[in-house]
Amino acid sequence: MNRHSKERGATLVVGLIMLVVLTLLVLSGIRSSNVNLRVAGNMQKQAESSAAAQQAIEEVISNDFTADLAAVPTPIAVDVNNDGVADYTVTPSASCLSAAPVKMSDLDVASTADKFCFQSLASANSGIIGGSAPATGNSVCNQTQWDVAATAQDPVSGATTEVHQGISMRVGINITCP
Repeated sequence: MNRHSKERGATLVVGLIMLVVLTLLVLSGIRSSNVNLRVAGNMQKQAESSAAAQQAIEEVISNDFTADLAAVPTPIAVDVNNDGVADYTVTPSASCLSAAPVKMSDLDVASTADKFCFQSLASANSGIIGGSAPATGNSVCNQTQWDVAATAQDPVSGATTEVHQGISMRVGINITCP
């Protein structure tokens, strides 16, 4: 009988230890899932803010921003989920990085994008064969490189995302880089 009474308490102690270990495993799993949920939410917010910034950049470059940099709209309210409420405030900017004259020999007569480059400030047919300007000189266009940037800010968390997009385009010679 003496031996039997000693074993009764050991079962209780082993059962309590197993219960504590199981509780710790469950708590660890819950904590890990909470961290993963936060990471996924942050990644979603980052993707949304990048999309909002890219949408603002597309809005800027769809207009003739090269003619008047002061006309670049700022700030732009972007509604990502189409609920009618602006989710992000985006501040776009554009800056000219370089401008170089386009040679007449680099133009494509068949291209509709290059047609305005054949015109001249003095003569409408300058640069065309038989025109008054030599076909080897500069056209009335500059090849420009632009950096269009947008900074999106989440009003809830205050987090910001900055997106840059490089653009190369031909513009009139009246547009030069500062």
